[in-house]
Amino acid sequence: MTASVPPPPTAVDDAAPAPLTASGPAHQLRVTLLMAGSCLPILGAVLIAPVLPKMQDYFASTPGAKALVPLALTVPALSLALLAPFAGVIVDRVGRKRLLIVATVLYAVFGTAPLWLDSLGMIIASRALVGVAEAAIMTCCTTLIGDYYSGHQRVKYLALQTMCASASATVFFVVGGAVGAAGWQVPFWIYAVSLVLAPLMATALPSPATRPSADAAPAEAPAGTPAGAETRRPFPWRQLAGICVLTFFGAMVFYTVPVEMAYLLDDLGVENTGVIGLATAIASAATVAGAVTFARLKRSPDPMLPAVLAVCAVGFGVMFLAGSAPLLVVGAVVNCVGTGMLLPALLTSAMSRLAFEDRGRGTGLWTAAFFGGEFVCPLVLLALESLVGSLAGAVGVLGLAAALVAAGLLLAARRRAGAVDPRPLPEQLA
Repeated sequence: MTASVPPPPTAVDDAAPAPLTASGPAHQLRVTLLMAGSCLPILGAVLIAPVLPKMQDYFASTPGAKALVPLALTVPALSLALLAPFAGVIVDRVGRKRLLIVATVLYAVFGTAPLWLDSLGMIIASRALVGVAEAAIMTCCTTLIGDYYSGHQRVKYLALQTMCASASATVFFVVGGAVGAAGWQVPFWIYAVSLVLAPLMATALPSPATRPSADAAPAEAPAGTPAGAETRRPFPWRQLAGICVLTFFGAMVFYTVPVEMAYLLDDLGVENTGVIGLATAIASAATVAGAVTFARLKRSPDPMLPAVLAVCAVGFGVMFLAGSAPLLVVGAVVNCVGTGMLLPALLTSAMSRLAFEDRGRGTGLWTAAFFGGEFVCPLVLLALESLVGSLAGAVGVLGLAAALVAAGLLLAARRRAGAVDPRPLPEQLA
């Protein structure tokens, strides 16, 4: 496990000047739009979850509906995971802002398509196209945060992105259930909200300009290259590979509680949907608290990762041992505090490895790793459950894996600290 973890980045560029002023009404609108855009993929992931039973009843006569209807919920995440790297390449070539505006408009077109479609196959196809738009939106929003801000400001707004995503998941689930009472198609109208965001993004988001980056070391010119000649800097595949592998695993850790909490409570005899909803909301609030904690610590992310994963592992351990609903919720809260810190730590670590010219592609790869982990999370837990005999046991195995990864990261960090390394260590954020 330690071999897959890259060395820390040269430095978090706190000394580099922020490209844009981080104050005033223009700044507030800019941040609001980036956070709102970042929530659109979350809306796509959870909004229709409460109406799946009604949708199942509507298409009951369609062959294979029992397997196909759940795909309407999960296929956008799969599309996002598969296409985010390509979105990243396009981001770097055609520009972040332009792609964001186009994708935000297409999000409304594809998202509302089930209002006009009566074929389950066509609806699932439209949901896959929603995932395509989500891949571009998430990649662009995250890349623009990296472009607009640096140092501690970047850490702050990446943590805010996590907070907004976590909080919005609970809100969208409630909204989807409320409007879904009027019919399974009604929640799809909410996708049209992106048509309000697109013109605001076009007018309020500035196009980022290339600037010297302290995030990544400049490329060395090959021997014999004439002075002043342009050199093509290679993409930092090796630096980014380790953090993407870690992110894939981290996404499984992150999504275990939101996906499995209801089933774990049911195994303990809790069937009241109100109690289940309250428990999930408490865990979601703990994720937000973890993100706030990460932003306030003002430290480089890499040294924090072993401790954060250890917190997640402890939470899983408590959930595995829980014999009552209150203790299960305590374990979920501990785990979610850790995952709330984990996501911005992973994202900030990835950003610190990328120069401006590579940021779109790198963010796309990171996004693909994260949503790929999200997609396989329930499948991995299902396989573990069949292996160990219970869902709680599967969570315990995942907790053990998180503890081993944390130990591997810590051991790798100590080995690097004892080795002679000409590169400077990550600086503590001011």
